[in-house]
Amino acid sequence: MKTLNIVLGLSVVALATASFAFAQETAPPPAAAEALLPERFAPEIAHFAEVDASTPPQSCAYLFVGSSSIRFWKSLAEDMAPYPTINRGFGGALVADVDYYFDKVVTPYKARAVFFYAGDNDLWAGKTPEKVISDFNQFMTLKTQKLGETVPVYFIAVKPSKQRISQIALQNQVNQAVRTLGETRKDLRFVDIVPSMLEAGMPKDIFVGDGLHMKPEGYALWTNVVRPMIEADAKEDRPCGADPEPKQKPKRLWFWQKKS
Repeated sequence: MKTLNIVLGLSVVALATASFAFAQETAPPPAAAEALLPERFAPEIAHFAEVDASTPPQSCAYLFVGSSSIRFWKSLAEDMAPYPTINRGFGGALVADVDYYFDKVVTPYKARAVFFYAGDNDLWAGKTPEKVISDFNQFMTLKTQKLGETVPVYFIAVKPSKQRISQIALQNQVNQAVRTLGETRKDLRFVDIVPSMLEAGMPKDIFVGDGLHMKPEGYALWTNVVRPMIEADAKEDRPCGADPEPKQKPKRLWFWQKKS
């Protein structure tokens, strides 16, 4: 009887251990944002530079930058043809990572417009919607400093997904904040892909096995929203990626000159 109790006890422990391991595998805890240093992307960023050196990208293109939802858009060039595009997405990126590498993934390309996607990794890593917006405001500040006020940024809404459906309320807060910000800035436009990705309030079956990254069907939905915006943008009379005009220094008046 004593042996049986020991066997049963060990079985319960084994079952509990297996259940915990399964839970860890199917629902990994979010990584702490503080532990995600931007230097982890150094090899990927260096690869962009190598590609640019061997095959210089076309100027006045539409730059798509951000996290893996951009990186895995393999059909981007075809989906937006004949409008030229540049894909500079790097998987797992936070908004702050794009800020950190701005001079390597945005500035060099003299883009006609920038399509930006990031934010859901930030929320998953534990950042608040307010912090996500703060980091995005920094992106806009860098854009104005480096590219000027005329180059528009198109913010692709933080997407709903099966893996992160529990965070849809937080995603909505970020999206609404950017939409509101866009109402006060001529150089910021909101790209709302969310309605096309939902059915009865839940994400459609457009994701690969991880429930986060999209199948081609998902990118087809994005194309239906993004392409008309590029077509409209292409009709605007606007220079491409011009450097911001330097601020003129105040004119000095020497002591022998009279003020007019």
